[in-house]
Amino acid sequence: MGGDPIKAGLVESISRPNSNMTGFTLLTNELEPKRLGILRDLLPGLAVVGVLLNPNFPPAVGQVLALENAAQTTGQRLIVLRASNDTELEPRLASLLQQGAGALLVAADPYFDTKRDRLVAFAAQNKLPAIYQFREFAVAGGLISYGPSITDSYRHAGAYVGQILKGAKPADLPVLQPTKFEFVINLKTARTLGLAIPPGLISFADEVIE
Repeated sequence: MGGDPIKAGLVESISRPNSNMTGFTLLTNELEPKRLGILRDLLPGLAVVGVLLNPNFPPAVGQVLALENAAQTTGQRLIVLRASNDTELEPRLASLLQQGAGALLVAADPYFDTKRDRLVAFAAQNKLPAIYQFREFAVAGGLISYGPSITDSYRHAGAYVGQILKGAKPADLPVLQPTKFEFVINLKTARTLGLAIPPGLISFADEVIE
């Protein structure tokens, strides 16, 4: 899952679930303030940020609160766009441009993952810097992504399945958390947008797509 399993009421603690449930949490929902900070480092004068959010995603309330708290410390204004289906998505994206957002943060959400190509195309068509949760967005042409490695996470989850099939009790297996995070910059997209990526951000990146 992408959020905190304790907040979701699934387990009592990370180290000892004490229930017939364990697994792997990506914690990607918890990284929204970090993504907002990366946008700020990329665009120091950025005053208005659009946030695309799925209101039907259980962690959405926490995502908004975390982003609002982070934005208050830097004096940025957030435009929160809520969309949970295809009918809502297009008008929300159109309204983002009308409200003068200088960049877009696509909040972590499974629905938005299925709309990766559309979101990347929208940002490109409107020359809008955007940040996403997974490397796959940057590979598809998105400007920047920051989040846990999906392949590494599923590899660990698969190993857990093997342990349980061999007799391990889920209640005794701590909930795993990501150990590998990926910060990816697509320089080709940056050039298309006319952006100069600060050297500090490039040196921090795990992968730079030329």
